[in-house]
Amino acid sequence: MINKLKRKLNRERRTRVKIARVGKYPRLSVYRSNKHIFAQIIDDSKGNTLVAVSDKSLAKGKEETLRGVALSETVGIALAEKAKAKKISKVTFDRGSYKYHGRVKALAEGARKGGLNF
Repeated sequence: MINKLKRKLNRERRTRVKIARVGKYPRLSVYRSNKHIFAQIIDDSKGNTLVAVSDKSLAKGKEETLRGVALSETVGIALAEKAKAKKISKVTFDRGSYKYHGRVKALAEGARKGGLNF
C-alpha cells in the first residue's frame, strides 16, 4: 500500500515539475474521485484559488442527471465560463497523477470548448 502511494506521489511530482517550468499562467488542477470530479484554477504565485467548479456544485437545483464523461465535460465548460468572467483565458493543465484519459480528458476538452487555452 505504501508503494502504491509513493508511486502516485511520484507521478504527481513529475507533472508538477513540468508545469512549474512554464509557471507564468495559472494552473487548472483536476481531482477525480470514484463518484465526483473537481476542477480549480490556482494562482501558484499567490497560492490562492481563482475559480473552482465541481459536479456537486452543478447538480444543485438541476433535475438532469449526467454521469461520467458527459458530466466531466459539463464541469469543464462551466469552469471555462467562470474563468472568462474573471478574465482568465490561458492556463496550464495539471492532471495530477491521473492519466489523460476518460473523465480527465473530457474535462479538459470541455474547458477548451468553453474558451480556455492550454
